[in-house]
Amino acid sequence: MKEKILILDDDKDILEILTIILSESGYEIKTLSCGDNIFEELIQFEPNILLMDIMIADMDGLAICREIKENALTSSIPVIMISASHDLDKSLNLPGAPDDFLAKPFDIDFLLNKIEKYVKV
Repeated sequence: MKEKILILDDDKDILEILTIILSESGYEIKTLSCGDNIFEELIQFEPNILLMDIMIADMDGLAICREIKENALTSSIPVIMISASHDLDKSLNLPGAPDDFLAKPFDIDFLLNKIEKYVKV
């Protein structure tokens, strides 16, 4: 059974690139361009990991992440935040924080290594 990755980003190019790269690496991918239905998708799709942008249209990715981490049904799903404009390294150990952070632009191998760290338990 393939590991599943849910990707939340409002940039269609990023969604397309990540889908191609991660599908070719053997993952099952589902993408979302807005966070309105994130909890329904997390419950239905049951991803092994969530990759999400810190800024999604009019939504705050950190607030979404905090809600995910505070919800008993979704708190165990690893979350990697992706951002070109924020450095989250210092806040990774705070309550409701993502499990990891990836700065844009990123190296593909670096991304794959980060994902593997969380899905290959």
